[in-house]
Amino acid sequence: MNLFWKKLLGEITPTAKLERNEAELVKAMHRYAEVEKSVELGEYKKLYHIVKSAEFQENKKLLKNRRYKDTEEFQISNKFKKLHNSQSIQLYYEVLVSEELKNYLNFKTTTDYELLGNKKKVKASEFLRKMKAFEKSKAFKNHSRFHESYIIKEYEQLQLKVAILEFKKKNEFWANENRWQSTPEFVQQERFYELAKNPDIIFYENEKPERFVKYRTLKLSFHDEFEWNTLDKSHWDFGFHYKSPQLMEDHSFVNEKQANNSGKNISVVDGILRISTKREKVVSRAWHIKKGFVDQEFQFTSDVLQTADTFRQKHGVFRAKLRCYGKVQHAFWLGADGKLPNIKIFHFDGKKITMGNADKNIFDGVKIAGLNPREFFIYSLVWTEKELVWMINNLEVYRTASNIPVEEMYLAFNSFISDKQHGSTGNLEVDWVRVYTN
Repeated sequence: MNLFWKKLLGEITPTAKLERNEAELVKAMHRYAEVEKSVELGEYKKLYHIVKSAEFQENKKLLKNRRYKDTEEFQISNKFKKLHNSQSIQLYYEVLVSEELKNYLNFKTTTDYELLGNKKKVKASEFLRKMKAFEKSKAFKNHSRFHESYIIKEYEQLQLKVAILEFKKKNEFWANENRWQSTPEFVQQERFYELAKNPDIIFYENEKPERFVKYRTLKLSFHDEFEWNTLDKSHWDFGFHYKSPQLMEDHSFVNEKQANNSGKNISVVDGILRISTKREKVVSRAWHIKKGFVDQEFQFTSDVLQTADTFRQKHGVFRAKLRCYGKVQHAFWLGADGKLPNIKIFHFDGKKITMGNADKNIFDGVKIAGLNPREFFIYSLVWTEKELVWMINNLEVYRTASNIPVEEMYLAFNSFISDKQHGSTGNLEVDWVRVYTN
């Protein structure tokens, strides 16, 4: 398939424009979905109904404007203070525990108590004079006035009430001029205003979700914008993947001219993944179909990158924005535990781009001409239960319903030089990778 005229006539949307449009829409859609299910938005909606309710506002007004003097707590506390500070009541309790009262009350139970009415007897007895003096004293009269009186009963009831922890808390609350700021409702209000300033919630409130209708079936399951600088901080690993852990994964092949270099030829520069094919002589392990692993001298080095241990997916949309340089073979493919299935989302053999699905006997795919592989394009595979569809930017280039894989597959990139190629240096550059479920 020659895409020269389709590109020239505008049937292929320019990569930069397509990317801008899709990125804005997909980013907004996923941001909207994430915010929609976020704890913060749920909390914001709940608080909105609480804080904006008439009941909440009325309660706030009451708590802020009610005078302490108008509260029951103030009345009780104030009355208790007055009684507690009363000199007469203080005197009553002082006398109540005094030895004088105790002696007088004991004396009052005896027959000699009647002698207090006899002036001569009183005059003649120091003890009787003492009892008589206490009986006529201000302290005793004060005691007689308050003993078992309503005032003392009320005072003692108030004393018990103001000592209760719950009453103390209520009284302290109403006495506080800034009581509103000490309430759980104030905390709710402040949290609501804080959430109302949250950029995600502002975005959600202003967004129009109907523009996402066409894209709602796609959910981002994997992406890499290549913001890391070392492999151990990424989702990727170097080398091939095999089902058996006993097999050496980091190796090359005897019918290729490059040694895969244990991740040393993989780098990220300015957000772009680069697999570099370099001219350098090395001795490396290579697989020989009859001899197994052998040491072989290579004139070039390159690398393989895959997600076999970190990400696999069955069905969905697999996309990458990439370009490549040099008379080197570069590929973006999906692999599994065995040699097959193997889906080539992009394969440049040094001359043409190939996209398709490898079978045991045939390669089911298409060769693309008319595109410059040195320019960035978005290469995509749409994989469903019934078919495989390959796209470059917005243009469908191949579709098949044959040999649909039934297992999860991982992502892989690599660059290599076949033994039939003269070989050169080159780069495979990937700006981003995104995978969606559908």
